Amino acid sequence: MPELPEVEALRAYLDEHLTGREVERVLPLAVSVLKTYDPPPTALEGQRAGATARYGKFLALRIGELHLVTHLARAGWLRWHDTLPERPPRPGKGPLALRVVLDGGSGFDLTEAGTQKRLAVYVVHDPQEVPGIARLGPDPLAEDFDRDAFAALLAGERRRIKGVLRDQSVIAGIGNAYSDEILHAARVSPYKIASTFEGEQITDLYTAVRDTLREAVDRAHGVAAGALKAEKKSGLRVHGRTGEPCPVCGDTIRSVSFADSSLEYCPTCQTAGKPLADRRLSRLLK
Repeated sequence: MPELPEVEALRAYLDEHLTGREVERVLPLAVSVLKTYDPPPTALEGQRAGATARYGKFLALRIGELHLVTHLARAGWLRWHDTLPERPPRPGKGPLALRVVLDGGSGFDLTEAGTQKRLAVYVVHDPQEVPGIARLGPDPLAEDFDRDAFAALLAGERRRIKGVLRDQSVIAGIGNAYSDEILHAARVSPYKIASTFEGEQITDLYTAVRDTLREAVDRAHGVAAGALKAEKKSGLRVHGRTGEPCPVCGDTIRSVSFADSSLEYCPTCQTAGKPLADRRLSRLLK
């Protein structure tokens, strides 16, 4: 799933390539992609694009007086074309969900792989009309998101820190991959209860949040949209690297599986050498 660093890189890419261009056509091609119907997508046609903004994992493209907002979900992506194919796309065929055609023949596609179609597109007057944006917590890279603001979010929070970091209503933009990376950098167990962090532990975790995301944003800066997925994977230390040696201590990276996701961690760096319980695996072995 694209997370804050990749979505921020897409925002910067669109700002450079889209701003000032006129939208000629907006072609919804998947039945499930549009979540709003008034204004219709055709209201964007003939309008010029302004700046692109990011809200957590949402992209909001200013087009005329409206906003085209998208959430790429788990398997969605934005693909830029300097020259779009001349042949019109066929609705319902393949991963193509929506196409935006610009003046001069360029444009971009929103695509989604797999059978679970969760990619969402909204046409709204204000991005805050999108329910997912209205519910977002603070952006962890915002200037006013300081250590005290982070500590306040953890206070009284009885959930595991892994789940808290992924909760978009608590902190916007962090998903499964970067929560693993942040916790590894902070040398913290993903099972630690959020409210039990104190003093230097809060400071260390706050620093890991900011540094991990900033470094990922810096790596992605200037990378073409089509290469961002590979860039993300190459920069991850523990996520998606089960069975590989930890780059810090050399211990074997382990995984815990859940119904629709998994987490990766280093026992030596994060859990005092003790493997975390994997109830799903235990059930399979019975």
